[in-house]
Amino acid sequence: MSAQHTAETPAQVDPVTVQVIGNALLSVAEEAGTVLRRASYSTNIKERADCSTALFDAAGRLIAQAEHIPIHMGSMAGAVGRLSGRIAGYEQVVVEPGDVFITNDPYAGGGTHLPDITMVAPVHDGRRIVGWSANIAHHSDVGGHVPGSNSGDSHSLFMEGLRIPLVKIVSRGRVVDDVLAFVLLNSRLPEERYGDLLAQQSAAAVGAQRLLELHEKYGGAVVTACSEALLDYAERRLALAVSAVPDGRYTATDWLDRDRPGEDRIPIVATVIVEGDRIALDFAGTGREATVAVNVVRSALEATVFYALKAALDPGIPANGGFFDAVAISAPEGSILNPRPPAPVAARTDTCQRVVDAVFAALAQALPDRIPAGSHSSITYVNFSGLGDDFYVYPEVVAGGAGARPDADGLDAVQVHITNSSNLPIESLETEYPLMVEAYELVADSGGPGLQRGGLAIRRDIRILGDGAEFSAHADRQSLPPAGYAGGGDGTPGRFTVRPGESDEIVLPGGRVSGVVLRRGDVMRVQSPGAGGFGPPRRRDPLLVLRDVQDGRVTPESARADYGVVIADGAIDLEATAALRAHDGHAG
Repeated sequence: MSAQHTAETPAQVDPVTVQVIGNALLSVAEEAGTVLRRASYSTNIKERADCSTALFDAAGRLIAQAEHIPIHMGSMAGAVGRLSGRIAGYEQVVVEPGDVFITNDPYAGGGTHLPDITMVAPVHDGRRIVGWSANIAHHSDVGGHVPGSNSGDSHSLFMEGLRIPLVKIVSRGRVVDDVLAFVLLNSRLPEERYGDLLAQQSAAAVGAQRLLELHEKYGGAVVTACSEALLDYAERRLALAVSAVPDGRYTATDWLDRDRPGEDRIPIVATVIVEGDRIALDFAGTGREATVAVNVVRSALEATVFYALKAALDPGIPANGGFFDAVAISAPEGSILNPRPPAPVAARTDTCQRVVDAVFAALAQALPDRIPAGSHSSITYVNFSGLGDDFYVYPEVVAGGAGARPDADGLDAVQVHITNSSNLPIESLETEYPLMVEAYELVADSGGPGLQRGGLAIRRDIRILGDGAEFSAHADRQSLPPAGYAGGGDGTPGRFTVRPGESDEIVLPGGRVSGVVLRRGDVMRVQSPGAGGFGPPRRRDPLLVLRDVQDGRVTPESARADYGVVIADGAIDLEATAALRAHDGHAG
């Protein structure tokens, strides 16, 4: 049976039915995500929830995606698009009841980098395909030149791990053992991969079964009509949000840290074009393909743009295909945002975060009272591997500061923008791996000073308890700090330090490293970036500055130098503060 389907007689549906079906679809996607997390083996999925689940209609349009990871927004659409025929240019794939497909190829609709493995199951009602159940999960190792398959310094896709074409891993209800064995053989952790892949298969099956039950309960014509209404609603809501933005072309530029010493920084140039209720994003002027793994394939660029617009214009816009199809996106071929294979892409999220910063900076010209200051906007991905009872791979993404808002301080120690994964609890980390967390704390003065203070960074010290340990990482904002807005100060950049405070301390050069050898007893300090402040810091209420000092967020030295507030013996020295602020022209 092919992926073609026949249309039913259109049904007339009322708004209440649309909401009921819409919520049911989201509930199905969430249930599939719960199954995926609870059934998986790796900490990266079961604890950190680095995965997403979604449902598509028969035509391959996204109709419901659980609120998991923004970078996955639309990432599954490539595989589903190929299977459904929505994306042209590929050989037609034969789809039969009970099939499940797998892929991870970022250049052929498989996701955005190789550790993200996509699974797709068709949903049959006995006569035809009525939808698709899909999920994507970040696997902690799929081969490549470093454990974790996610180094920032690789210079070819072939260094980054196994490249899986769109193939069946389940055929008519039976696991294709040869395909499964091929994937397991190319991972340093085959047992963990086996468990995670079966968890994905189970999640796809649950999503398919629940979607089929909705069709049986309400009728296929009703579910289809409600799906169409949800797609139309998302498109109309985006148009309404765009129409509130003044017409114009708004351009901003941001830069990545150098991809290698001695090379020029790569600019990210974003132009937002608003005409009535239509919006387009043009990245002309953006720099070259990177020599290391920070290139961004089309699906990752689209997901990033969709997130940025949804966050800035109307967070309530449903994240479905109706919204996606209404946004025009262009990027020059051969640039970092439209690379050619086999350009490396493992650390693509570093650049995606910078795309958000550039889009937000452009939109701030039209919406100055809505856009926050620069957030830490770095994935700060770290990977420890080595020997314990068995070989282990521990991946983590360390949070940082969120940008100060026009009317509120930035949040401390949070993920921002295109990632939404949890931290790995210390108890789980120390149970699973021969590692010990010696410090996990906020970094004072890391948030940019301002009328509204930027959010604070995290410092995490991890001691190595086993042998044969290596450290790999990718991160940005280690040379150019997050920007303050409207007179606010910049946040602090991040850094990686081996054996901090010891005579042989090493600050790693840049955020994209691999194969750093760590001895038993060594401490690796991971410090994420802080965030920018909003508005002049000398206008901040002195009582708020005092509270920040008491809470350890701001030092007395910064209170005096940045905010013009003198604190002595745990209280504000009113006379000295008034004199200092009057001298600087900010009395009061």
